[in-house]
Amino acid sequence: MSLTAEYIAEGIRKKATELGFGEVGFAPAAELTEDKERLKAWLDKGYHAGMEYMEKHFEKRTNPSQLVEGAVSIISFLYNYKQSGVHLSEVAPKIARYAYGRDYHDVIREKLSELFSFIRDEYYPDLEGRYFVDSAPLLERTLAAKAGLGWIGKNNMLINRRLGSFVFLAEMLVNIELPYNRTPMTDRCGGCTKCIEACPTKAILPDRVIDSNRCISYLTIENKEDISEEFKGRLQGWTFGCDICQEVCPWNRKAPDTEEPEFKPSEHLLAMTPAQWGSLTQEKFSVLFKGSAVKRTKYSGWVRNYRFIS
Repeated sequence: MSLTAEYIAEGIRKKATELGFGEVGFAPAAELTEDKERLKAWLDKGYHAGMEYMEKHFEKRTNPSQLVEGAVSIISFLYNYKQSGVHLSEVAPKIARYAYGRDYHDVIREKLSELFSFIRDEYYPDLEGRYFVDSAPLLERTLAAKAGLGWIGKNNMLINRRLGSFVFLAEMLVNIELPYNRTPMTDRCGGCTKCIEACPTKAILPDRVIDSNRCISYLTIENKEDISEEFKGRLQGWTFGCDICQEVCPWNRKAPDTEEPEFKPSEHLLAMTPAQWGSLTQEKFSVLFKGSAVKRTKYSGWVRNYRFIS
C-alpha cells in the first residue's frame, strides 16, 4: 500500500508527541535567500564576535539541501524546557535554565534516534537523512518559523504562541516529500520592547539583531577571553548563559512548564550554598556538572565568570 505524505506526517507528529516533543512542523529543504543576505550583513558587522565557526559552511548554512545529500524535507521540532518555579540562585551564580539538568544535546538526540528508526520501520524503509540538535550549520530558528512553529522575536528567539521561547530546537533532514506549512505563525511581538529594555548590556539591536559582543550568554560561554571591564556590574549574577530577555517576555508568562525529568536540576545543585560556590574546586565542578551543558565553559571559564560577577 502506498502511504500518503499526510498520513506519514500525522504518524510522525503522534510519535514525536509521545517522545515529549511539544511541536512538529515541516518545510522544504530549500535555499533561504532572504536569510542569506541577513546572515552576511550580520557577519560583516562582526556581530558574531569570537564565534568564527559562524563564518564557515556559509552555503550549507543558508541552503540545507547542501548539508544532507538527497534531503528534500526538513522536520523541525520544539522541546519545552521551561522551569518557572526553580531558581538555583536569586543573586549569584545564575545559570540559564536550559543547563539546569542533563545536557539537552544528549537527551533530545536519543529521542530523535528513536523517531528516525520509527519512521523508517513504520512508513519508509528507504529513509535516508540526518538529525541534529544544535549541532550543524543550520539556521534553526528560521527553519522552525518556516515550518509554522513560531516567529522570531525582537530578542532573536523563536517564540511559539503556546510554548513561549523556553524551547530547544531540533531538526531532521530526510528524503521524504512531506506536506509543508504554507502559513507562517503571525508575528505577535507588536510594539512590545520589554526584552530590549531589560538587556543590561544593550545587546539587542533594532531589526531583531543581536550583537554577540555584548550578549551575556556569549560573554560567559563562547567567549574565551577576559570579560571586558565595560560590563562590570552589568551581568546581574549570570555565570553561565542568561535568561533575562526570556524572563520578561509576555509570551512566557502562561507557557507550561516542562515535563521532562532529565532537565530538572539535581538535589546537589539545589543544595549549594554561597560559601560552597565561592570555594568550588575543579573536582567539585566536574562532579556537580557531570553530563551538563555547563561543562562547555570548563572550570577555568566558570571561575573567570564567577569572579567577574562577585
